[in-house]
Amino acid sequence: MIRVGHAWDTHKLVEGRNLILGGVKIESKIGLLGHSDADVVLHAVAESLLGSLALGDLGTFFPDNSDKTLNMDSKIILSECYDMVKRNGYKLNNVDLTIYSEVIRIAPIRIKIQESIASILNVDKSLVSVKATTWEKMGFVGRGEAIACEAICLVESND
Repeated sequence: MIRVGHAWDTHKLVEGRNLILGGVKIESKIGLLGHSDADVVLHAVAESLLGSLALGDLGTFFPDNSDKTLNMDSKIILSECYDMVKRNGYKLNNVDLTIYSEVIRIAPIRIKIQESIASILNVDKSLVSVKATTWEKMGFVGRGEAIACEAICLVESND
């Protein structure tokens, strides 16, 4: 049996925060605002995994009003979400994601993000597709106010 999960996440860009995308820390004067480390890429991947098995959303397991999740490393979030998928008898077939960013160039770090996600999930990097695009200066992403990410995953039963 196969299942598909889809997710979208976005975080506001602000000064004074670290910029972490896909588990990769990027040198930047601006970063993403959030309760955890605000890694919009890992959040989208994690939530797509949860969605594939109708387990709930990130807020169900990692509430943004909990001291336990304050400044939490999103690598932990993704790892725990994938552990839930595996405990339910499924494994990742592949994940495809698109990062939407106007002000941070993704091309120079795309492979690092791909390798980081594959490492967190303990899968071959060929199962992780990372793409990026801009919003052509339109909307909140296009104005450089935020970065967004969309992810879709396919999981399949171990049976």
